[in-house]
Amino acid sequence: MIQRIQTIYLFLAAVASSGLIWLVSLWVDGEGNEVVAMDENSYFGAFMASALLSLIAIFLYNNRKLQTVISRLNILLNLILLGVFVYRSLTMSGETAVSEKGIGMFIPIISIVFLVLANRAIRSDEQLVKSADRFR
Repeated sequence: MIQRIQTIYLFLAAVASSGLIWLVSLWVDGEGNEVVAMDENSYFGAFMASALLSLIAIFLYNNRKLQTVISRLNILLNLILLGVFVYRSLTMSGETAVSEKGIGMFIPIISIVFLVLANRAIRSDEQLVKSADRFR
């Protein structure tokens, strides 16, 4: 069923992972150039993989356990991406004198929040189905 609330959460996670990277910069380097996710192939690939996992999870509504696993993998991918951004921001040369951190570093956090909400909704659906099966 595509009309469930977890579908909306998963869609918003996909939009955050794939759509926001086109709008906001990750950081500004020492030369004043804005670095966006498309400039770095590894970041772009990680964001697109996260969006793809969210879209795949939307269409796995018949298999809620696999949907939960895919969503958890997506959370793990976003946590790794967030860790890389934190490491990059802490080791950025010049620090406050010449570099700026962009709002784009928080995109994985937004995606993680939506994915956690989707997992909670999937779990509540699973409990509802189990309780309905008990009455039969």
